[in-house]
Amino acid sequence: MSKSLWLDASGAAMWAIVDRYTGRVGYKRGIKAAGLEADPPFIDCSGWAALLLRAGMEAANRPLAAERFGRDHVAAIDTWSDRMIEELERRSGWLLEGDEIALDTLPPYATVGLRQGGGAWANNHPRSRGITHVVQVLRRLADGAPFVSEAQGWCEPYGLRLMPLADWLDVTRAHIKRGEAWAVDAFAERDVPA
Repeated sequence: MSKSLWLDASGAAMWAIVDRYTGRVGYKRGIKAAGLEADPPFIDCSGWAALLLRAGMEAANRPLAAERFGRDHVAAIDTWSDRMIEELERRSGWLLEGDEIALDTLPPYATVGLRQGGGAWANNHPRSRGITHVVQVLRRLADGAPFVSEAQGWCEPYGLRLMPLADWLDVTRAHIKRGEAWAVDAFAERDVPA
């Protein structure tokens, strides 16, 4: 199966989740996918990105005889934002940093980690590179337009939001610089069988 076909399956699986939950789920730090079952539902940024990536990886595996993403690949992303970025970088060997991150340089399903502080909790739980937030890039099924999906609690609306990638880059520009932003590609093929 060609990469474009399994990548399309991955994108469709992620978009279906975004479509189902965006605007309906709040943000709460430390709450992972299980928080979607709460009333009202909540999730944090790394829980949301992991849920999307897991769905994309599982969708890529479905049409194949052999697993493109093993259970260890999927389990390794169910972690804090900084560790998720480290794991995806280690596995793929692919990384953009700071001003290298742009509309025309990001792969279709990039994951972006940001150093955005975090207050007292971040001081008590030091993070690799200081990453305290993670977002997922994905494509709208109808036309392939790039968007960012994120769970965030530092600006309104709180919770899950979806923004065109160009708009997100504009409002996040202060954080898109060396030592403050890193983009990785969970779907890069370096460590994944063809």
